[in-house]
Amino acid sequence: MQNRTFLVRKTFAISTLLSTTATSLQAADWSDNSISYWYGTHFAEPGIDGPIAKHIVEFTHVDGYKYGSNFLNVQVLFSDKDDPANGGGDGATEVYAIYRHQLSLNKISGQDFKWGPVRDWSLSGGVDWNTKNTAFAPAKRMLVIGPTINFNVTGFWDFSVMYRSERNHNGLPFAQEHDIRFNDTYYLETAWDIPFQLGSVPLKWKGFANFVPPKGKDGFGNDSVSETLVHLALLVDVGGLTVGKKDTFFAGVGYEYWKNKFGNNSANTPGTEANTPFLNLEWHL
Repeated sequence: MQNRTFLVRKTFAISTLLSTTATSLQAADWSDNSISYWYGTHFAEPGIDGPIAKHIVEFTHVDGYKYGSNFLNVQVLFSDKDDPANGGGDGATEVYAIYRHQLSLNKISGQDFKWGPVRDWSLSGGVDWNTKNTAFAPAKRMLVIGPTINFNVTGFWDFSVMYRSERNHNGLPFAQEHDIRFNDTYYLETAWDIPFQLGSVPLKWKGFANFVPPKGKDGFGNDSVSETLVHLALLVDVGGLTVGKKDTFFAGVGYEYWKNKFGNNSANTPGTEANTPFLNLEWHL
């Protein structure tokens, strides 16, 4: 319980620090903050044979300024006892933070480079950071940078081709390597959030997808394989539908597919392929 409390406190500290840093670097022209909740019973973790239930709480900050935009997402993932914390007892708690910064070609140049389905072109960079209180004790530290296409849609849809550099940790005593430096490689990343109307019902279609090619050997000396993650959600604008407060409160369902999680071969390791339906609530502050 103390480990879980410590991780939750760390989450809020990281969220506050990164959000303050992002917004203090430049005055934001616009911003949006939201808190989300997911719940699913068929999540998976490498090495664990069988489904895992998780409650996930998420804070997201997005803003736009004179030359581009900032995106910050911090998740706290509470597993059930099938994904135990180090020492047993409670289920594990993970903190996962993502920060991305985009520099807009349109904004920096003062010119309009809109072309066909493309609204803008950007240079993106950022970090992924995680910690989890299991015996494995992962500590992902990933840097990414690369070009982004900003598609011309209602809402947003971005596609990035990134250069990727990752370090991680394997705390298991029988691991060959505890502090792992994976091979630098390319990385594909896309995300979208598109509102639309179905009859009188306001909805939005949101999600993200990532692809990581093989990145060298893991802490056990095994060759990694290509990894694919797809996360989809269909949400109803409940606030707009019921009390006239548009873009405030959303509810809906989602689905997550994860193949060869963390680069582990799903043919050899249990828990590395997940097909996870989940419930999703989202509240914009």
